[in-house]
Amino acid sequence: MTVSLLFPTLLCLGALGIQDSTASPSSFSVTGNLLTARYNHTQTLLTNNKVLVTGGADSNGTPLPNAELYDPNTKSWSATGSLAVARVGHTATLLTNGMVLVTGGQNQSNYLAGAEIYNPATGVWTNTGNLTTPRAAHTATLLSGGKVLVAGGVNATGSLKSAETYDSATGSWAFGGGIFSARQRHTATLVLDSFNQSTRLLLAGGLNENGPLTNCEADDVNANGFGNSGSLPSTVARVGHAATLLSSGFVLLTGGSNSGGFVAISELYDPMFGKGISSTGSLNTGRDSHTATWLPNGRVLVAGGRSSSGTLTSAELYDPSTGVWAATGSLGVARQLHATTLLRNGQVLVSGGLGASFNATATAELYDPASPDTAAQLQNISTRLNVLDNDNVLIGGFIITGNAAKKVMLRAIGPSLTQFGITGPLPDPTLELHYPDGSIVRNDDWKINQQTLQSQETEIRATTIPPTNEVESALVQLLAPGAYTAIIRGKNASTGIGLIEAYDLDQSNPIKLANISTRGFVDIGNNVMIGGFIIGPTGDGNAKVVVRAIGPTLTSAGVGNPLQDPTLELHDGNGGTIASNDNWQDDSGAAEIRTDKLDPKDARESALLRALPPGAYTAVVAGSGNTVGVGLVEVYNVQ
Repeated sequence: MTVSLLFPTLLCLGALGIQDSTASPSSFSVTGNLLTARYNHTQTLLTNNKVLVTGGADSNGTPLPNAELYDPNTKSWSATGSLAVARVGHTATLLTNGMVLVTGGQNQSNYLAGAEIYNPATGVWTNTGNLTTPRAAHTATLLSGGKVLVAGGVNATGSLKSAETYDSATGSWAFGGGIFSARQRHTATLVLDSFNQSTRLLLAGGLNENGPLTNCEADDVNANGFGNSGSLPSTVARVGHAATLLSSGFVLLTGGSNSGGFVAISELYDPMFGKGISSTGSLNTGRDSHTATWLPNGRVLVAGGRSSSGTLTSAELYDPSTGVWAATGSLGVARQLHATTLLRNGQVLVSGGLGASFNATATAELYDPASPDTAAQLQNISTRLNVLDNDNVLIGGFIITGNAAKKVMLRAIGPSLTQFGITGPLPDPTLELHYPDGSIVRNDDWKINQQTLQSQETEIRATTIPPTNEVESALVQLLAPGAYTAIIRGKNASTGIGLIEAYDLDQSNPIKLANISTRGFVDIGNNVMIGGFIIGPTGDGNAKVVVRAIGPTLTSAGVGNPLQDPTLELHDGNGGTIASNDNWQDDSGAAEIRTDKLDPKDARESALLRALPPGAYTAVVAGSGNTVGVGLVEVYNVQ
């Protein structure tokens, strides 16, 4: 197929931060001790690169009010302002304004409804509105615009089904709906369903008065909290487990315990319509009360915890490309109920916990990954498509992985496409960014911020990549980890060729842009679907990528007129064809695609797995025999 491959508009804005290739083998090393020994505390990476530790309990089980800061530059801890109320079993959430919200928990005598805000600039805590229901052992998930969704937990009445939302603009709490099953000590992870271009919150495991829970739930979320909810069966009951969002958009569930003992079974939740939970490789050691940390190379580090032999020093690494766990360097100190944080230099900070003698420890360690992150990663992505009206607009989805916010620029391009020989461009593209909670940020004409009606020209020009036509649209947003959807429409229902782009403006940050998908109407000729992506940094590693073209399966998501037999081509930055596919099982990487659990549900759909060096690439989706319909292109970084 000969089409006009559009790539000059994508720019590589620099290399991701990587460690030196001469790094020593994977290991834990001692760093400065906490000022106060503690366990079951919270640990939050701040925007100034320091790490905030709050609360927890001492060796006597007494809740603590004090907080402290870790400085990665000096590898030392210092005191900061104390909480107004001692608490354990609480949550700490980094807000989009850089402040930290602490909610609930319990002290020696009561379950807490109080919430406090920490200001890193002053080191001072201030009270904010109280939860409507006191609770501990709950979850708190950052949505958008400073909103936080709190779900489940426990108080004097028992395990809770209720949820509530916090609005940082008003400092108030509101009813956030309910969840399917009352639960405490569960996990909560935001995920993107690329078929439906919707966001869900996966609540996994935990326990209630009936014991550890087998069921999970993937609940729709919106600006007011939970929407529809329902039970999602798992293969094993677990509490004291961990959940980790992978670069692919899947969620990895690890460890925990139940009436049968400590759990080694690991599971993957696939957010795509009709999938659900499936098993993957088991931990070498069943454990609970451990931590699981996503690493910039895509692997997951599980460290410490408790097993039948007692408190653990062992650690393991999960490789999503093989589904296999392997031992890695051991902790210097056995610990459970500790905390871990991925630092911006790629190391992992481990602090506190209960030691082998069940006393709280003040020790802290740093984990250095065995393999420096020289493997290339997805950086900037785009999709070009014929933008129609109604349901056939251009819909793009992406995920921010990790534990901190990332600065991203989105552009909606139309008229300037003519300089690349594109005819019939979208005359006036508008842009919408849909946050995980369903709230929307819009732009129409990039020089004006549509929310404030003030100029944003200086901010957009500072990126060095402003649109070249005034009617094109752009947004610069600091996005918390989670799943996002961007939509391009033509103003006044106009139609034409449009381009959506997402740029990573903070590539020194190991948090990544991942799991890219775009849905729209696939036409013929130059109006097929064209997805572009850049792989970087310019190091010695390749990125292992799965590209998929989906059509018939979209009917399961309620999409009308799907592309019945999508074909897929992968091109390099010069337009040369690297590979093509019509029917995914014919690809040389089909077995590994299935192992990665990225096998399309319909044999007519297409997929390619390739290890690609740094550079610019284009994926072209068309209909076999010049057929047309709604299609979905997806790019997964499975390295």
